[in-house]
Amino acid sequence: MRPIRPASARRHSAVMLSCLSTLVFLVLLPAVALGQAAQVRVTSDGAGTRLQVDGKDFMVIGMNWDYFPIGKNYTYSLWTQPDDIIEAALHREMTLLRNMGVNVIRQYVGVPPRWVRYIYERYGIWTILNHSLGRYGVTVDGVFVQQTDYSDSRTRGQLTAEIAALAEEFRDVPGLLMWLLGNENNYGLEWSSAETEAFPEGERQAAKAVYLYSLMGEVTRAIKAHDTVHPVAIANGDLQYLDIIAREAKGIDVFGTNMYRGISFGDAFERVKRTLGIPILFTEFGADAFDAKENREDQYTQARYLLGQWKEIYEQSSGKGRTGNAIGGLTFQFTDGWWKYKQESNLDVHDINASWPNDAYPEDFVAGQNNMNEEWWGVCAKGPSDARGIYEVYPRAAFYALQQAHRLDPYAAGTTIDAINRHFAAIDPTAALLQARGDRGAMLGEETKRLRISGLRMEMSTISTGGSNVSTPDEAAPFGTTRPAFRGFDHMESFYAEVEARPAENVSGSVSLNVLGHVPVNPIDELFYEYRGRARSVRVDGEPEQMTDIERVRVYRAQVSWDDSWFHLNAFYRTGHYHWGYEGD
Repeated sequence: MRPIRPASARRHSAVMLSCLSTLVFLVLLPAVALGQAAQVRVTSDGAGTRLQVDGKDFMVIGMNWDYFPIGKNYTYSLWTQPDDIIEAALHREMTLLRNMGVNVIRQYVGVPPRWVRYIYERYGIWTILNHSLGRYGVTVDGVFVQQTDYSDSRTRGQLTAEIAALAEEFRDVPGLLMWLLGNENNYGLEWSSAETEAFPEGERQAAKAVYLYSLMGEVTRAIKAHDTVHPVAIANGDLQYLDIIAREAKGIDVFGTNMYRGISFGDAFERVKRTLGIPILFTEFGADAFDAKENREDQYTQARYLLGQWKEIYEQSSGKGRTGNAIGGLTFQFTDGWWKYKQESNLDVHDINASWPNDAYPEDFVAGQNNMNEEWWGVCAKGPSDARGIYEVYPRAAFYALQQAHRLDPYAAGTTIDAINRHFAAIDPTAALLQARGDRGAMLGEETKRLRISGLRMEMSTISTGGSNVSTPDEAAPFGTTRPAFRGFDHMESFYAEVEARPAENVSGSVSLNVLGHVPVNPIDELFYEYRGRARSVRVDGEPEQMTDIERVRVYRAQVSWDDSWFHLNAFYRTGHYHWGYEGD
């Protein structure tokens, strides 16, 4: 809120009113805006379970967000770039997210506290801070271990210490909403140890899960020893091991799940309520934007799935007469991940490889084939980077559909089941698709600007040597130089194509290629550019041999221009063309 000064106030009272307004503003402003952490807690009553921020009900209208330019992978970090680059990148991304209605983003550990605060104070968007808890390996005593062994005491101590230090560092940071542990770690229980190998084969995974979730309980208690104002959640793969979680992961406040069940989450709400008694947060969910069966982009289906999923989250939130334990979700994801398929190669190729099958998405599911395209989950498509490494994003139909969906306040007095049904029924994925067509056109235009055919030329001519005043020998001399060599007609075909590339606004280049068709053997003028492709007779072991198809393709000319603050570089390739001077070199 901002103090409002009445327009009719007299000049002599302006200073007094301003001071009074400022005092009221400071009293009423939430503590987080004054540099203090918000009080975030889970609360339950007869209507259900909710998240509250400083005493006000809060639904997580979230997004899985990261920043990887095309051509980069997981080794890239936005946070190591200069501040002006970070601010410019955040302005493009967070402005769109805010306009979409997003109030929370999920970020992995690595973001400095000042940028969590910056994103909140500048754009009003909170951060759920995610530590992977060894999901992708862990370094213990200076040695990297790819398969994290959760039964190892040194590994457990290392991870607990890491996260406790983070809790101490972030506990007072404005903009931090909650802690999130792991990312489908239950799908990565691949280590082996004497303890787990002693179990029968069918029980080994469950035995390993006990170590994983007991560690989550220990880490949760370590966080709360340093930070008492932010809840702790886990990011589980679906609902696997709920009973073990209830027994071992004592103290977690929110059950987070990455769930890909199609348009409905099914029994997830009831099972979590019955087994854990804590709210459910969908830490990943959604649909990809590619049809693996038709091999084409499918924005409509992506938008339809996301609308159905969000509608169910709204319906299952507190106060709607249903399970009442949904506190929101984090759509997966904001932009496409061009590095996801091979991760270390083809980074500048938008792969259409489908990595895994899921029959919950029947539109492109074929039995025995994969249909989940890892590089196509963005609600926005991603464009190429500019000279500073910053890229544009181009909203898909899902962006515009969710922008409308998120306008509904889930905790407003009139937000009933009927109101939710009416609200979502009024959102047409087809209309959202039409709205996104302009963005798709802009993206394609940007792509063609980077690489385009800038010129095409065809030269075809006929040559006649049949005039009465032309001296023509009766027969051609095999190695003679007299022109023409015979009486009659001949013709020439010469084609030119110029390709222009602009990988960045300050770098451009072009190359022109000449391709030969038919090359005349009987022109009067033997000095012409295409002469190089003329058939020639040579002697091999004393016998004449005819050589054809000589130098059919050749670089005609090329140039590169690079304009930088430190220099201006022009480079070119030219060679003599022998067109009697009218092309000149």
